[in-house]
Amino acid sequence: MADRIGSVRGDGGPRPRPRAWAAQVRARILAADGHSRQPSRQRPADHESVVDCGLYVDGERQPGTWQYADALDHARRRTDAFVWVGLHEPTEDVMAGIAETFGLHELAVEDAVKAQQRPKLERFGDIHFLVLRTARYCEHDELTENSEVVETGQVMLFIGPTFVISVRHGDACRLAPVRAGLERKRDLLTDGPWAVAYAVTDRVVDLYLEVADKLEDDLEGLEAEVFSRQTRGPIQRIYQMKRELVEFKRAVMPLQRPIMLLTGQGSRDVPKEVRRYFRDVQDHLSRTVEQVNSYDDLLNSILQARLAQVTVEQNNDMRKIAAWAAIAAVWTSVAGIYGMNFDYMPELKMPYFYPGVWAFLLTTSFLLYRWFRRNGWL
Repeated sequence: MADRIGSVRGDGGPRPRPRAWAAQVRARILAADGHSRQPSRQRPADHESVVDCGLYVDGERQPGTWQYADALDHARRRTDAFVWVGLHEPTEDVMAGIAETFGLHELAVEDAVKAQQRPKLERFGDIHFLVLRTARYCEHDELTENSEVVETGQVMLFIGPTFVISVRHGDACRLAPVRAGLERKRDLLTDGPWAVAYAVTDRVVDLYLEVADKLEDDLEGLEAEVFSRQTRGPIQRIYQMKRELVEFKRAVMPLQRPIMLLTGQGSRDVPKEVRRYFRDVQDHLSRTVEQVNSYDDLLNSILQARLAQVTVEQNNDMRKIAAWAAIAAVWTSVAGIYGMNFDYMPELKMPYFYPGVWAFLLTTSFLLYRWFRRNGWL
């Protein structure tokens, strides 16, 4: 069984055989496709998902185009080299070849293909599996009940002694700028695969900060609109903002524990210098968590205020209806009395009685209208 950091898995038993598992997966897929081909070190189909593959020696990227199997062979012959393979939404077939070459655990490979995981850090022998949820702010002219405010994705990292494999799902966080920026920092790259893990994590958390700042602007606009006397936005927009904030919160909050494990003294596999960098990431993440919590409280307050406004508006409507009903009741009562067809009603013989009834109705209605208007019912 595999050992996990921060989870219950592992009993000290024998390690799994990922190569055998990968071969079985490939055999099932090939049998389903009706093909029979010999496995190679890197098949042409892998290039569809392999975004980049680089061999780094003493902090410098080696020139040329590398296949991941050959690059791994070179890296294992040295003590100052590692391979960085970048994948984008790989299929199960592609991941089977990667797992066979690098010796990845089947459970981690399954998670990397499905990409429906919470942020976590697991350990399988000498390979760590780090899951990050990415987030990106979606620009929009106006917040509506269907606006997408936060786009999320996932980045997963397999971190071994001589390699790091990044698996990206979605476009919320592209890793090409991370690779380009890291290749300009030779001193940091000499720390090996964990330097890549830091750079990717730092980029993900920096995007969290950008999303949080943009969300603050949206919340300020929403708050001003709700408490404005002229216009008050529909409550559906507040619920939409709440859903988007919850989606962002699911990406940010669970990442605290994996980062805490990476910065702790118990993480001996992480170089001491890299742990210092991870502490900086932890500070940024803590700031984002505080912002998200404050936004959640503010949005709840805005929602409660809008619900109170809706209740007040409904009460005002009911008071207006009741006021007009009271005015109409005067006319209804008079019409009801004189519509009973009595034989002896002396006032019916009076020549000025009909105009007098009209004068009574209009005067009473006017007085009631003034009274209701003075008391704020109309």
